Amino acid sequence: MKSLMLLWKTMAEELAMWCGTSAMRDINYVTHRIEHEGFSFFTITLPSFGKDFEKALDIGSVDRNLFQGFPWQAGLPRLFGGFLDHVFNRTSGTLLDKPSIDAIFSIRQLSLVFGKILLPSTDAREQIAMDGYVQCERDVRESHDLISDQQWSDFSRIGSLLYSEVFSVLDDFVFDRVLLPKHGPGATADRIRGNSKYRQSVWPARVERYFPSGEYLIPNSRFLDRLDGLTSLEPGAEIPVRVISVPKTLKTPRIIGIEPVAMQYCQQAVLDGLLACISQDENLRCMLGFRDQEVNHRLALKGSENGSLATLDLSEASDRVSNQHVRCLLADHFYLHEAVDACRSRSADVSGHGVIRLAKFASMGSALCFPMEAMVFLTMIFLGIEKTLNVPLDGDVVKQYRHSVRVYGDDIIIPRRFVSQVIDSLESFGIRVNHGKSFWNGKFRESCGKEYYDGHDVSITRVRRNFPTSPDMVQETLSIVPLRNQFYLAGMWRTTAWLDSYIRRVLKYFPNVEPESPVLGRINSLGYSTEKIDPDTQSPRVRGWRVSSKLPSDPLDGVDALFKCLLSMERRDNSISDVLSETESNTPSIVNADSLPAVGAEHLDRAGRPQVRIKLRMGPPY
Repeated sequence: MKSLMLLWKTMAEELAMWCGTSAMRDINYVTHRIEHEGFSFFTITLPSFGKDFEKALDIGSVDRNLFQGFPWQAGLPRLFGGFLDHVFNRTSGTLLDKPSIDAIFSIRQLSLVFGKILLPSTDAREQIAMDGYVQCERDVRESHDLISDQQWSDFSRIGSLLYSEVFSVLDDFVFDRVLLPKHGPGATADRIRGNSKYRQSVWPARVERYFPSGEYLIPNSRFLDRLDGLTSLEPGAEIPVRVISVPKTLKTPRIIGIEPVAMQYCQQAVLDGLLACISQDENLRCMLGFRDQEVNHRLALKGSENGSLATLDLSEASDRVSNQHVRCLLADHFYLHEAVDACRSRSADVSGHGVIRLAKFASMGSALCFPMEAMVFLTMIFLGIEKTLNVPLDGDVVKQYRHSVRVYGDDIIIPRRFVSQVIDSLESFGIRVNHGKSFWNGKFRESCGKEYYDGHDVSITRVRRNFPTSPDMVQETLSIVPLRNQFYLAGMWRTTAWLDSYIRRVLKYFPNVEPESPVLGRINSLGYSTEKIDPDTQSPRVRGWRVSSKLPSDPLDGVDALFKCLLSMERRDNSISDVLSETESNTPSIVNADSLPAVGAEHLDRAGRPQVRIKLRMGPPY
């Protein structure tokens, strides 16, 4: 923790120079709080100051309900007082006509830098998070009782307007059994990993109709005898989702669900088809984001410049999308509806609560969680837009807003004029809007990890892990090097110099490199270092640490190996995008490489999550 405190002190001194103030009192105050409260002041208490500061920017003044737990002087908190004087009027607490962008950035950087550091929570906090997961289930069930038949009817109508063409194509794909599954490298509820996933011995009875084992588990009908030992799981005997916590912040861990291997396998088939169909729809590919966050960044920047767009954030977004929301959305498309329902896990094993039946559609961890929640939210958004316009929506109205409405997970961007009704629409269906991280009044906007004020990028650099003390601490080393380079690109050169001295003590070899270099090194405006010239290629080389990753040994042979090879070839030769391009020749085919399984030369010998190491060796500096 000492090194993190020194980093913070260096940042404070440098940013104070930027703003023409002194950080001495701030450093003394923070040091005192750290000594008495421990590291939680950096990770929990100080970030709450940063969040309140953002809300003050949004409402245009400092409210006494904000900055709880911090001393005040006149109309502003004493902490960061020298910086705050460049943003707010000290007497009235109102926002200055032209607040300092450097001061806004500095306060955010100093208060939020450790807010998302990946540290394990205490057992007590983990249990609180598990309790919250179960309580959320109760909330979802209770919210259904408050939704009227008219609301469900409107929800279905708007959903049909938005998705009928996409769902109709997918419905045909399910009926024709065009969808192809895949296994991922991650963990599963039944603790089957890597190539072992191709040796499935159990298969849920619910999925058999739409994902038949004779087509999904063996190369062809010649190998039907391989299914003789397959155990069919009736609904009551299915493996539940395994609910676990992973580091998010010290205050609250992230709760995710690990799906059974069979369910995840079938979900990936539906996901591949769904994303391909959405990419072919002119409106939906503009309004729904799954991989490209740049669109959200551009819209958030625009919203900060002219105030025309608002950014909304949701709380527990995936856990509050209910199975009923999805069922209503898919109700008119029988085969798709049944296939999605078949590969949805119905129960979860929660620490301290045992196995519970799920009211939510899916937890984070399901392949269909992210796209389904986005489509549900978009439907609710247009319900709010329709209510504001006070006219029934049609395709022309939807097209009118396709470049100003955007949903990326729980990050939502909408025209500011619709904020009130959209929030009412979301909350009337049981979705909670995080008002503390939603902005529409002032000039501050945030979406997908980027923040803007009045057309200026005020995004900060965050420390994600503790600092390494040796190269053996691989993840910490792979975190501190890009951290250093981010500070350099942000223009915080004094802080960068401090990190340079720290990293050199740990790594010893830390050369100047270009951003594209595979060698862990320093980005520098003076160019790259050269230690020697490669005699074969006549190109420069430097000594430094390079990432080396190797998949764990996991041999697969026989019929299972044949099936993996044939399935991989089938996905490449007959992708959903190819099918779509044949049926809609005027629509560009978008082949999604990320949806295809990673198959290398050793894929039958090695599989799973790679083992990452760093090794000292020569390499190109660019």
